[in-house]
Amino acid sequence: MRLGTGYRQALLGSAALGAMVALSGAAIAQEAAGAGQTTNEAEKTGRVTLLQQIVVGAGVAKVAIDTPQAVTVVDQQELDQEQPETIGEIFRDTPSVNITGSDRLLGQSFNIRGIGAPENSGDAGRIIVNVDGVQKFYEQYRMGSFFSDPELYKRVEVLRGPASSTLYGSGALGGVINFETKDASDFLADGQNGALRLKSSWNSNGDGWMISPILAQRLGTGAEVLLTGIYRESDVFKDGGGNEVIGSNFESWSGLAKGTFKVGEEGTLRLSYQRWDSDLDDQQLSQTSTATFFGLIDRHVVDQTAIASYENPFTDNDMLDVKVSLSYSDTSNEQRNADLRPACSPGSFAVVCDSDYAYRTWQLNAQNTMEWSGDSWTNFLTFGSQTTYQDRVADSFLNSGAAFPVTFHPEGSDVKTGFFAQNEFTWDERLTLIPGVRFDWHRLSPDSGVINPATGLPAEDSDDTAVSPKIAALYKLNDTFSVFGSIAHTERFPTVDEVFSTASSAATFLPSLDLKKERSNNFEAGFAVSGNSVFQEGDAASVKVTGFYNDVTDLIALASPFTPGFNNRPGYVNINEAEIYGFEVEAAYDADYVFANAAYSHVIGKNKATDTYLTTVAPHELALTVGGKLPQHDLRFGWRSRFVAGPQDKALDRDVLVGTSTRYSKSFDVHDIFVSWTPQEGQFKGWDAQFGVDNLFDKDYKEFLNNDRAKGRTFKIALAKQFGW
Repeated sequence: MRLGTGYRQALLGSAALGAMVALSGAAIAQEAAGAGQTTNEAEKTGRVTLLQQIVVGAGVAKVAIDTPQAVTVVDQQELDQEQPETIGEIFRDTPSVNITGSDRLLGQSFNIRGIGAPENSGDAGRIIVNVDGVQKFYEQYRMGSFFSDPELYKRVEVLRGPASSTLYGSGALGGVINFETKDASDFLADGQNGALRLKSSWNSNGDGWMISPILAQRLGTGAEVLLTGIYRESDVFKDGGGNEVIGSNFESWSGLAKGTFKVGEEGTLRLSYQRWDSDLDDQQLSQTSTATFFGLIDRHVVDQTAIASYENPFTDNDMLDVKVSLSYSDTSNEQRNADLRPACSPGSFAVVCDSDYAYRTWQLNAQNTMEWSGDSWTNFLTFGSQTTYQDRVADSFLNSGAAFPVTFHPEGSDVKTGFFAQNEFTWDERLTLIPGVRFDWHRLSPDSGVINPATGLPAEDSDDTAVSPKIAALYKLNDTFSVFGSIAHTERFPTVDEVFSTASSAATFLPSLDLKKERSNNFEAGFAVSGNSVFQEGDAASVKVTGFYNDVTDLIALASPFTPGFNNRPGYVNINEAEIYGFEVEAAYDADYVFANAAYSHVIGKNKATDTYLTTVAPHELALTVGGKLPQHDLRFGWRSRFVAGPQDKALDRDVLVGTSTRYSKSFDVHDIFVSWTPQEGQFKGWDAQFGVDNLFDKDYKEFLNNDRAKGRTFKIALAKQFGW
């Protein structure tokens, strides 16, 4: 029986609310009976739910449920359990986080609370993505924004909402995603100086393979080195209807070299270099959709990051806790031999020419944390600066070999410098206040080929400043129940693409030299409930509910080429106001033999000027995981489900593509199963086996923010063995 959209939404909300009430009521009753424990006590017992994992990216390290911000942590156990083939698969259970574009390796971008769409060039700047603290940025026509392998990472933090702008940079309208790579210490057991881990995985849909060796070595008492390599390949996969998703085949190499060295008594120097490389012929030119009329192209994409960082906690000096890092990031795309190459010419048809695109970024971060404390209070003041220099490269070549500029992907540079301060005051382990502010300055410098239409001369550099203040608070009424809230303002600078892009074709547009920066005011409030020995002795349960309202002014959007009078006007414009609001529920339960997690997101976005729904906001969604554990056999197994409503705009609630619209879908539910076996003792100690089936019932469906049908039933298996010495 198929449920209507309204019934599905009611079902989703009721299920989420029911889980919240059940857990919170049980936890409050348990606390009233005198059996409550604080989060720290829960950690001592070893019973830590997903909401009680430590968050390090929001300031002073604290557990997620005690952070006055919507935060989700994906740890190594969840990554192993998920067996992600692409980065996008990591976030399927994270509330208000979706992948846009497609399931292709080169076609994925991020969306948080309705911010992010593959057709909007600036969206990569509205969500800040970091790898070991280094900002990654890429935007190109019909390409994704982040290229890497999930096997490189041991932990991912998602900080939702603009409050993260204070620490990470103005303009994080959607939030921040922090990826943390693996370390040698993750594989070196006590008493061991070396370890070798061999891992291989396979999935049935596309016959995809992955091979990954990891070598970890301790060099003396103060140095550790990690070396890892990853190779993946896959043929074209099929959707739930049995149809091949054209261009979904891929091959990629990646690797990480990372060294950790002690400097003096407490200092730590880290040096790392990682590289991701995909070199394939006959790929779809459009990676974000099955737009076959663009034809095929040979494409070589390389992403590399080099980092040198130093940190020292100076434990004998409360005024010093220093972290400094210098990094270089380079993401490049070399395109050759397009099917439509004979049509190559300056202007819009430059997209089919042989071309080289790249973003190269230098970044310097420095911060210090000062600590004060009294009998019943502690205070941490973190302040620092962040400077980036980013160079955008775009070279195209006529069939004769002559180079020419790509006007719709103009070259230029972007320099940013920011100074920030965030204070965290805690009184009586109950009240936490976190005010903060950030000041940013930036300069955009266009290539000499960008012409100011008003003067006929090359466009000049543009400078601007932005401020991002916030204040957040959390109060624990008792050891079980807490309330929190925050107010944050941020401002996003226009990007090189938005300001300097021009096009000459059937729809001609000019550079947008008068664009205003975007401004966002965000309000959040919520409560959290946690407790131990709720339903049985030694278990743990937690719930966190967050409501938010984000008012965005002067939102930058690409003007529609179908609008009368579009030609010979700026291509990007500021629209008056947009509002995005809703709520999120996260719940987790863990016991000796069972566990369960739930995440519900209900987000609505509207253009306030036209009172129409934003087509970048994903429908309401409920993700549920229930499972069991057999500790005596080192087994963990479970069932994972997603229930997704239809689009808010009922005109988009359909299965059939109409015209050129890509923002359409029907409500759906999809189910997965998984089994993990990680022996801790005996002859199989050191082995790790993971088995799963994604889309168990081979559902034929489409994600609202993707332009292709979703992947059909997929059997997955991974096997790893670690040796130590």
